[in-house]
Amino acid sequence: MNAARRNVVLLACSQAAMLTTIVMSMAVAAILGAALAPDKGLATLPIAAMVVGTAIASLPAAIIMRRHGRRPGFVIGASLGVAGSLLAAFALHRQSFALFVAGHLLLGSYQGFANYYRFAAVEAADAADAGRAISWVVAGGVVAAFLGPQLGQWGRDWIAGDPFTGAYLAQAALAVLALAMISRLRLPPVAAVHGGDARPLRAIVAQPALRASILGAAIGYAVMIMVMTATPLAMIGCGLPGTSVTPVIQWHVAGMFVPSFFTGSLIRRFGAPRVMQAGFVLLMGHVAIALSGVEFLHFLSALVLLGVGWNFAFIGGTALLTQAYRPSEQTRVQAVNEFVVFGLVALASLSAGWAYDRFGWVALNLAAVPLLVVALASVLLVERRMRGQVSRA
Repeated sequence: MNAARRNVVLLACSQAAMLTTIVMSMAVAAILGAALAPDKGLATLPIAAMVVGTAIASLPAAIIMRRHGRRPGFVIGASLGVAGSLLAAFALHRQSFALFVAGHLLLGSYQGFANYYRFAAVEAADAADAGRAISWVVAGGVVAAFLGPQLGQWGRDWIAGDPFTGAYLAQAALAVLALAMISRLRLPPVAAVHGGDARPLRAIVAQPALRASILGAAIGYAVMIMVMTATPLAMIGCGLPGTSVTPVIQWHVAGMFVPSFFTGSLIRRFGAPRVMQAGFVLLMGHVAIALSGVEFLHFLSALVLLGVGWNFAFIGGTALLTQAYRPSEQTRVQAVNEFVVFGLVALASLSAGWAYDRFGWVALNLAAVPLLVVALASVLLVERRMRGQVSRA
């Protein structure tokens, strides 16, 4: 196995370990939050804290990696994952909502560092294979799709009298495993990646393609996280048993990551803007199904579409982003991208529990439609502009 492929495989496995911890928390944190929180409207605050942690960590992560390289940054991130999992387990033991939220803030910071795995894969691969490298790293989430929610169920009763504490201890073990894999990475040195002239940030951000990539990825991710966060509460609120939540979340996450095995090929054939457009249409399809009923199959099919739509919007947006900057500009642009994307995602997750509690499932889904229309229009305009540039050339 050559060095580039080895790095991509290690990054994909590290991604799988990280996402398993995140998906498990997504599956159980809102339910546990409802049990611990003083107000039911705060039930999704642990998940919101996790997304806020991702947004907060994105800028320091970029600075650390620019100065010291990718691997030291990834080690810091995985260490935060260990600390966050242990703190959440301790919080459950003490029945402390504040500590539980703090633990998820650290878990989100872990994701904030780990989100750069996909950019590291681009640096390790040939330019022509950038989209495929991103897809394979993101596809590490296929393992998380089934292991994450299942880990929550398996670990529920591992420690007598402390429900789910064992599951968070298992999360800590996964973060330790990620540390072991990260230590074997052999990525290009900082100087090799960041050499050359760099344009002012204002000039880079002025590019329509870059703005559309960030806006599209941010809206696609925000819509997905808002609905996914509220889904366990909505299912239980509609009278479905708690055991029905696990398969819905599993198949939703499978929808998020299974397409990654061919999303890169679709990007190479049709272009990133077309793939992003397909993603927004699928996300609108989710809204249509979610509004059609509240039976188990409605939730299941809607959440699968939500996952596939996110995949196309997010990976397409990432691929379009990589076409809009030079190697010397990448860490600054990536930091801006991560901060904007996860800033909007944090806002969506913070509002999910409140919106569901105050307005209900239907209104929460309808709120996504105007955002998706804006994202779709922006990418259509960029594709038209890109075609015009090709025809003039």
